[in-house]
Amino acid sequence: MSGHSKWNNIKRKKEKTDGQRAKIFTKIGREMAVCVKAGGGDPNVNGKLRDLIAKAKSLNVPNDNIQRIIKKAEGGEKDDYEAITYEGYGPNGVAMMVETLTDNRNRTAANLRHYFDKFGGNLGNRGCVSFLFSEQGVIVLDIEGKDEDAVMEDILTAGGEDFDMGDGVAEVTTTPESFSEVRAELENMGYEFISADVAMVPSTMTALTDPDSLKQMGLLLDHLEEDDDVQNVWHNLENEEDLDR
Repeated sequence: MSGHSKWNNIKRKKEKTDGQRAKIFTKIGREMAVCVKAGGGDPNVNGKLRDLIAKAKSLNVPNDNIQRIIKKAEGGEKDDYEAITYEGYGPNGVAMMVETLTDNRNRTAANLRHYFDKFGGNLGNRGCVSFLFSEQGVIVLDIEGKDEDAVMEDILTAGGEDFDMGDGVAEVTTTPESFSEVRAELENMGYEFISADVAMVPSTMTALTDPDSLKQMGLLLDHLEEDDDVQNVWHNLENEEDLDR
């Protein structure tokens, strides 16, 4: 995949995210509520909450919304959400992992099975594709107009393990353990995030060339991302920029 296509695809994702504010607020709100229940509502003590607040801000969630979510969770929401990761294959063997937070695992499993079956994939058993992925911190920075040498120095100073740059964007990878510290350091340096999260990163990639398979893959991703129970979708599709979305 060419660098040019990769960076354009990242920017298109950001544009799409901005156009789905209500859906984004619901998903990040659910994630923050679970985090507050587990570790408390003080971001100075709860490092995971601190990262989620930064993530929410990168997704343009207003501060008032963030504080309301935290206070509501501290007050004891009735809903109890369970984190479940599903694995499977999309069209032509694209490996996929789907992270969910659900209050009804039967509903979630049925919905996901329906999406996979309808759009040329199949939901598999636990472990069927996870060996193809590794957990990494992934921080995408907006570096438009910045000197790339200075950005590189800042990334290394902050503790980033690796990075890639192009078209006003820098993608920084970290270990899961160092993610919070690196993200905080870059935030303190004044960088704006396009995204910042711990992600499942594929070790091998699969390209789709058949137009029908590309269409099905796009529809599968759209339906998964529209589902309220789905928090993240990871896959090893190499040419995501070719999807008609």
